[in-house]
Amino acid sequence: MTLKIISADQIEFEGVVKSVTLPGVEGLFQVLDNHAALMAALKAGAVTYVTEQGESKREIKGGVADIKNNVVSVCIY
Repeated sequence: MTLKIISADQIEFEGVVKSVTLPGVEGLFQVLDNHAALMAALKAGAVTYVTEQGESKREIKGGVADIKNNVVSVCIY
């Protein structure tokens, strides 16, 4: 699946990942391949993702996630 982390001025990350864990306003949730379509508000916390090279984290203040057709787009602020 593809993860895109997008801020107001740039694409901060775009690549193939095995999983993504997001800090939803209702709690942490994980996205794997073939996840159902979903839009979710995000709160402050860490976006954690696993690539072939290992696990990475990106702290965010909040944002929104759009999950559709094996693409996870995370717009952050």
